[in-house]
Amino acid sequence: MNTSDFEEFWQLVVDVWKNGLLGVDIGQIIVALAIFITLLMIRDLFTRFVVNRLEKLVARTETQLDDTLVDALRNPIRFVPVVLGFFLATSYLSLSDELQNFATNLNRSLIAFTIFWALYRMSDPLSAIMMRAAHVLTTSMIQWISKAIKVAFVLLGAATILEVWGIQVGALIAGLGLFGVAVALGAQDLFKNLIAGLFVIGERRFHPGDWILVKGIVEGTVEEIGFRTTTIRRFDKAPVYVPNAQLSDNAVTNFSRMTYRRIKWVIGLEYGSTEEQLSKVRDAIEAYITDHGDFVQPADTSTFVRIDRFSDSSIDILLYCFTHTTDWLDWLAIKERLLLEIKSIVEEAGTGFAFPSRSLYLEALGDDLEIAPLHLQHKNQ
Repeated sequence: MNTSDFEEFWQLVVDVWKNGLLGVDIGQIIVALAIFITLLMIRDLFTRFVVNRLEKLVARTETQLDDTLVDALRNPIRFVPVVLGFFLATSYLSLSDELQNFATNLNRSLIAFTIFWALYRMSDPLSAIMMRAAHVLTTSMIQWISKAIKVAFVLLGAATILEVWGIQVGALIAGLGLFGVAVALGAQDLFKNLIAGLFVIGERRFHPGDWILVKGIVEGTVEEIGFRTTTIRRFDKAPVYVPNAQLSDNAVTNFSRMTYRRIKWVIGLEYGSTEEQLSKVRDAIEAYITDHGDFVQPADTSTFVRIDRFSDSSIDILLYCFTHTTDWLDWLAIKERLLLEIKSIVEEAGTGFAFPSRSLYLEALGDDLEIAPLHLQHKNQ
């Protein structure tokens, strides 16, 4: 190998070095990668520094909202060194006009993504502010608004990034108009359930946590009112996803909004009970309900104990009253105490509870009982 060959080889190495990848100097590429990797390595340190400074600032306030906002912004802040590193790396490179335009658009897209990601993350803490207006807006409505805000940020972020790349969003929406009509015709049930959900929330038929009954469909506790379906947890803990249209079109019983809880019993006493015993039982039960604070008094709602009717096997006393509590477990405990008291009252009155009975009558025909046929007649008593 002579000197000219070596010089030619060296010139080839230099040319490859200067135009190694898409006409970009390999040395610049190495330096740009070093810049990018360096910022990746320090992003944890950068995040701790920025977050700690923000936490010191918000610690001076009494509200917890700003603390929640700082915590929500942690991940977007952690992504900032990545965006900054890519920007510095591409700025250092000597790129052609076409590559420079691509790098600029990519940097703009990353910045837009970071901004709208931060706004998306901030929507959760901001929904806590709206919860303070729960006396004006229902919890379900606030949840819907929060979800709508998130969807809006996602759509705005996507539109901004598309605009960066020269894609006109308005023209795109217009071009999708016919497609949207076709989708709307095929998604009538979706929009019907969406509108029905708005009516359910607007009319405040029920809220998450309410115990409801939709006859023939489901009974249980409302967990979440979604855009299309409402999640109801049955008492066997199985979730049921009911389309909002069924909740809007059918009668819904909301047991959680009961002012009082009813007790309606028919107490059957024996036919052998005297008038005095019946009156004593009736008066004692009425006195028990009137004297105990667990029960709503007759002045506030319909409450009575009355000797009601002659049944097939008993003389019935109708008990109709309400408890102040609507909680099921407390209501069961009150019913239990009332039942034990009634049993004691009936026993002290010297009578007893009736139960279904049957009397058998034998009738003989003729004078000779031994040869006369026997007829059996059943009669309820």
